[in-house]
Formats: sequence, structure tokens, C-alpha cells
Amino acid sequence: MSEQRKPLVSHIFTADPSAHVFNGKIYVYPSHDIPHDGEDNDDGDEYRMEDYHILSMDSVDAPCVDNGCALHMKDVPWVSKQMWAPDAAYKDGKYYLYFPARDKDGIFRIGVAVSDDPAGPFTPEENYMPGSYSIDPAVLVDDDGRAYMYNGGLWGGQLEMWQSGSFDPNAHRPEGDEPALGPVFGELDADMKHYKGETKQLQILDENGKPLTAGDEDRRYFEGPWMHKFNGKYYLSYSTGTTHYLVYAEGNRPDGPFTYKGRIMEPVLGWTTHHSIVEYQGKWYLFYHDCELSNGINHRRCVKFTELTIHEDGTIETIRPYEK
Repeated sequence: MSEQRKPLVSHIFTADPSAHVFNGKIYVYPSHDIPHDGEDNDDGDEYRMEDYHILSMDSVDAPCVDNGCALHMKDVPWVSKQMWAPDAAYKDGKYYLYFPARDKDGIFRIGVAVSDDPAGPFTPEENYMPGSYSIDPAVLVDDDGRAYMYNGGLWGGQLEMWQSGSFDPNAHRPEGDEPALGPVFGELDADMKHYKGETKQLQILDENGKPLTAGDEDRRYFEGPWMHKFNGKYYLSYSTGTTHYLVYAEGNRPDGPFTYKGRIMEPVLGWTTHHSIVEYQGKWYLFYHDCELSNGINHRRCVKFTELTIHEDGTIETIRPYEK
């Protein structure tokens, strides 16, 4: 366990890790930060990622391998820039890489690429998923084989701009006591490349069954959704963005509603927090990133992981990332 809470790789900057167990190995699907000297802003223009390097480990104690470039934006016809946080899924002998990027109009969409190997290379579809928008896709293939995508991010992720059902860059941003926006939810078709029907916004409720408000920045959804199951229940975890917490909510169905339960992790070094949760050989692990390698430069991040304690009732012990 000695390698936990250390950067998985240090020869490139990596972030937003989506971890999965395929064929008995751990595969991590991160974004790839490209160093530059530009300024940071609230729209995330500093995050100029343009390709994906898939990482793998034979076990939690094994060295981490960079399997090289699995997909580059120059190979995706619809992309203009910013291939941000991805995820992956397996179904019927194929591996699917889901990724957000700006289309030629500067609007974030979700793309799909396919491979016979979990490490790639991946062959992208010619166009983005019809009806997709915003960022941070996470896909759950449920026990019955049905697959669901969760995604969306505020501010630079453009989630607020779709409240009317079409893109409006000047849309009102919910604030104060107004209901907070939740992530986008949609079931995937059998081909794993399209939505089966309409998408919807998920509801996250407080302990009294009331929707979390936009002003409740310690608990409300901002970006980076993830879904794991435990004892038959669904656990939606996400980043609070401005307050830099990883938190989670519990539900009885994949489409909620979800009730806020608590914090998974206290803030890390750097502005963003983005994670995944995976079970491996009977233990649970949290994959996340911080800016340790770059001494706090927001767009030069590194992926780490640590063991996660989930109690029998589903509650998760809060991690303080820099405590021994």
C-alpha cells in the first residue's frame, strides 16, 4: 500500500481519473494536462488537454504503466479543443471511451470511441452523441446490463446554459435559495453510442427531502459525477467545485432522487477536485488528483489513489488527504 497517495505517474501531468477493473487489472482513464504559461479563469480556459493516456496497474501495489496515446483530438472530426475528463465502460466484448470536448461552435459535447483493448487505441465516432452537452461523463453498467451516463459541470462546463433545453450562453445562473442544478442523466442504447431516450436532470435532496439550493456550496452539485453501487443502493458522488469537497448522496434507483449523505474527501492542493470510486479484490479505493507535482499550478495535476472505508450501511469515512 506504500504507493498510495503518491502520484501514479510523474512524466506527464494527469487529472480526473476514472478507474475501472477490467480483466483483473486496474485501468485508469485520466485527462492529460498540457503545461503552458496562460492564466487561470472561471471558464477553465487553462485546461488545454488534447489527448488521452490510459494508465494501468496489475495490482494496487504494482507499478503504474502509461500505455501511450489512446486518442488524440486531431483524430476526432467534430472536436475543436479541450478534451476534458473521460470515462470508460465495457459491454459485449468492446470497450467504450466517453469524453467531453468543444465542438466547432465552442459548445461542449460528449464523444464516444471504441476499442477491443481497455488500453486502446480507441477509434472515435464521426460525430458526438446526439443530444449530449456539458462535460464529465461517467457511465455505470448496471447488474442487469443496462447502462447509464451521468455528466455535467457548472461555469466553464456550460451546464447552466442548457436550462431551457437549448444552448443559451446568457442563461441565468441559479443562486441563493434557488434550487441547485443537478447532473444530467440518460440511459444508453444497446450500442452504447446513443441515448435510449430523453435525458433529465437528477435531483439531490437534503435530509428533509428538499432540493439542495444553489447557495449551499458545501453540498450542491458542481461537476465530476461518479456512480457506484453498494448493497443494492446507488451512490452518486461529485465535486462541490467552489468549496472543493468531494461529497456523496444515496438513492434507491439509478436516476434518483438522491439524498445527500456526507463528505468523501476534504480539499486537496489545487482548485479542482475530480474522482472515481472502484472496488478491487474486496477493498474500495478512491482515485483523485491534486497539484503536488507542480506545487499548486491548477492545470498541472497528478493522479493519486487511497483506500476508502465504506461501512456496511453505506456511509463513507471522510478522507483528509494529507494526514498520515
